[in-house]
Amino acid sequence: MSIPLAAFEEKIIDASGVAPRIEVMLPVGVRARQLTVRTLLLGMLIVLADHRPAHLTRVHQALTTLPEDDQRRLGVVADWKHGPHQLTYRQTERTFGLVTSALAKEIPDGQPSQTLTAICDDLLEASIPEEFKDASTSLAVDWTDTETFSRPPSRGTRDCADPEASWGHRAGGGPGQDSELFFGYYASAATMMRDEHAPPVPELARRMTACSCRHDPARALVPVLTAMPAHGIPLGDILAGSGYAHRDAAAWAIPLRQSGAQLVQDLHPSDRGPRGTHHGAIIANGNLYCPATPTTLLEPGPLARDATPDQTAAHDQQTAETARYKLGRITSDDTDGYHRVMCPAVMGKIRCPLRLASLQLDRNRPEILTPPEHPPACCTQQTITVPPGTCAKTAQKHDYPSAAHRRSYARRTGAERTFSTVKDPASNDIARGWTRLMGLTPMTLWLACLLVVRNQRILTAWDARQADDTRRAAAGLPPKTRRRRRKTLTSLAATTAPP
Repeated sequence: MSIPLAAFEEKIIDASGVAPRIEVMLPVGVRARQLTVRTLLLGMLIVLADHRPAHLTRVHQALTTLPEDDQRRLGVVADWKHGPHQLTYRQTERTFGLVTSALAKEIPDGQPSQTLTAICDDLLEASIPEEFKDASTSLAVDWTDTETFSRPPSRGTRDCADPEASWGHRAGGGPGQDSELFFGYYASAATMMRDEHAPPVPELARRMTACSCRHDPARALVPVLTAMPAHGIPLGDILAGSGYAHRDAAAWAIPLRQSGAQLVQDLHPSDRGPRGTHHGAIIANGNLYCPATPTTLLEPGPLARDATPDQTAAHDQQTAETARYKLGRITSDDTDGYHRVMCPAVMGKIRCPLRLASLQLDRNRPEILTPPEHPPACCTQQTITVPPGTCAKTAQKHDYPSAAHRRSYARRTGAERTFSTVKDPASNDIARGWTRLMGLTPMTLWLACLLVVRNQRILTAWDARQADDTRRAAAGLPPKTRRRRRKTLTSLAATTAPP
């Protein structure tokens, strides 16, 4: 095991305080249990740190192979009436069963209980060192598939060994296969990312949850994120893909904004471009634009991944031109979510014959040549009021799809790296069979422990890189960088095949 035992005991389990909280929830038997909750959690972390699957037999094996002094200290070996007694597998299974029963809902519904969610939050928060707790407020969120060990029920029934599991969709594994079905749960994680214009931070998973596939993973993650400010953890940028942005505003965007978060997300193709008007102003990509905005400026999508430097420059120039037509916000949201915006001609960004003062501006600004024949309110009033329901789903921190948005959104890849590490076949691959325990509560508890271990590995690698950078700086060498190569399908197709 590369991670010291004391790091799990003192910095994770004891610092989180979850063990005594769970212990008081367990029933008291005639004879005291030899295996405590603290030792059980320690055994689970040891197993995962050794890249072993999440099996209780592995937990028992890990605890009974510790040094004799540690076994005595942790209660793995206890003095009974007839002499020393070493922990048995049945005792391990019994304690784990009591823990999961205490943390589960009385009536399982495919979502974790509040107690289980709080336990997972505290475990993950304890895995983040004090020097990094306030280093960033940005979180990259994503969900992934987690198969149950149970075989799916037969067609038309729900009878199986894991009734909380359900059918879900995940990315397809075959050529041309966009998605495929799997039977199990959705696991979600929120990973710390650096703030804009701030130094890098270790990509640590700060929050997680899991739910049955019959529930929406985006909606399941919202209460976990919105509870963070109450615990003294402010929300900053929330970096999310189009799967989150496409959700109903009341299920994703609105509660996060009310909690102080700023959204940086990719828009779903169905939400891009013009989507109606408000007092004559065009609603597009989360903003309000002048009614005379050229249609071609409101139609561009995000920049392609294989775009050339010339294409990137042209795209950025076009989005910068679009920003000139945007109605500018002049007030922040009031208590009811209303704010006011001003005509771009009044703000001096464009020239318009309906705003005579704007015609005194120099001609390097865009000019409206054909203003509306019957000017709407946005053209006749100095400002208009925007209710919270307008652009509630698509409004975000930066104009979409501008260069500033692209640079900020690029941080979201940290969420994908989080799941790539826990799905690494050379490590703790959470594919089917990773754990044979069925039900949402055992799955969620194991996933939380796995992310705790993953955070420790990230911190170890982070410390090694910082030490290496310090050594290179002392020697007058630049920091070591990774060389990345990316070949596009076009370049591969253009390559001449060997004879």
